[in-house]
Amino acid sequence: MNFKTKKETVIGAALVAFAAALWGMDGIILTPKLYNLNVWFVVFILHAIPFFFMNFFLYKRYKKFKYLNRVELLSLFFVALFGGAIGTWAIVKALFLVHFKSLSIVVLLQKLQPVFAIALAHFFLKEPLKKNFLFWGSIALIGGYFLTFGLQFPHIEHQKNTIFAAFFAILAAFSFGASTVFSKKILHKLDFITATFFRYAATTLVTFIIVLITGHLMDFKQMTPQNWLIVFIIALTSGSVAIFIYYFGLKKINAMLATIMELFFPITAIMLDYLVNHQRLSLVQWISAAIMIYAIIQINRESA
Repeated sequence: MNFKTKKETVIGAALVAFAAALWGMDGIILTPKLYNLNVWFVVFILHAIPFFFMNFFLYKRYKKFKYLNRVELLSLFFVALFGGAIGTWAIVKALFLVHFKSLSIVVLLQKLQPVFAIALAHFFLKEPLKKNFLFWGSIALIGGYFLTFGLQFPHIEHQKNTIFAAFFAILAAFSFGASTVFSKKILHKLDFITATFFRYAATTLVTFIIVLITGHLMDFKQMTPQNWLIVFIIALTSGSVAIFIYYFGLKKINAMLATIMELFFPITAIMLDYLVNHQRLSLVQWISAAIMIYAIIQINRESA
């Protein structure tokens, strides 16, 4: 590896790590501050505002829309539906349910995304499964269970919010995994900037229809100055900006190094959850988190 290549690799790894850290910060510090708002309205506003600003710089990308065929347009809709609408709604719902407690657990459960992405790619795109996928996938899911509940059997009456939060976090992982699968249908036609722009456009449209039907479109009146500040911070950091930073860095490094750098996502979340909310994982949860993340690394390595 020459100096130029090494420099590119270092820059790429740093950018991926930085984007992952921004997502970790979002889950612990930013999004939970919007708990006073309707969840679907939050999803709508978190896409609508970044999309509004994107138009000032990316409006010329609209002409690429005409090059998409029917299958690619349908795939774009599913990317927006799963990755934008349902996935974001589920993780925001999970964060709101725990009321600033166990936020890092919710964030960590999102890391199960590759398990669902690979499984869905097998069923929908007929991509072959690696021989150890079922083993490592099962280990990751078991680790996720013990991360959530420790060694205790879950009590529905006393842990209702935790159970539902875990369910929504896993639903988010599934939805983001599905989005990854459908993205493969359009990324061969569109560069990642255009694909992200169209994804935000489609998600804004989908969530606009949802908040219109559910009667929450006028929830702008309920937004406090702090809510507006948090929304704009998300738009300029962990929202679309982080996605662009992530993909720009991803172009410079291989998949395995990207997987390792993405660990800054859960690491940042755990550290901030402890420093800001004074929440800490038990020994069993630490071990479970480590096992889950190790299993996911193995899945990514075999799929690279």
